[in-house]
Amino acid sequence: MNDHAAYGTEADLSMIQRIIPHRYPFLLVDKVRDIVVGKSCVGIKNVTFNEPQFQGHFPGMPIFPGVMIIEAMAQTSGVLVGVTMDLADKNAKVFFMGVEGAKFRRKVVPGDVLELHVSALRGGGKVWKFEGRGLVAGELAAEATFTAMFDLSGS
Repeated sequence: MNDHAAYGTEADLSMIQRIIPHRYPFLLVDKVRDIVVGKSCVGIKNVTFNEPQFQGHFPGMPIFPGVMIIEAMAQTSGVLVGVTMDLADKNAKVFFMGVEGAKFRRKVVPGDVLELHVSALRGGGKVWKFEGRGLVAGELAAEATFTAMFDLSGS
């Protein structure tokens, strides 16, 4: 049985890195809060101008790429699964299997705080399905449904 109390309802950057394998420049979540084991959580991405994607997307008009918003949702869901299945320090890997219904509603730009609201639709084993919404100041920026597979073999 997992000791979910050991994780609490929040994961800081150190805990995120213990759960998911992503690292700079592709770690896109700064904190995860409001964790409800097996159900939902909210990731926080502080969008800053010094990130490498803004050199080319787009010069003079920096916009956080939509695909990276979806990736940030997926990383947030990886933390949710990691807490749910006690995966800290277990070297688990996560792989996208599909993305459905992706829609982009507003630009996300440097200075924005992107909240990544993810909810598990199906899961409990290796394959999980989620719905995610990215919000800035309460306004919908992006949404998608996505499926991921978690490789728990540790290699």
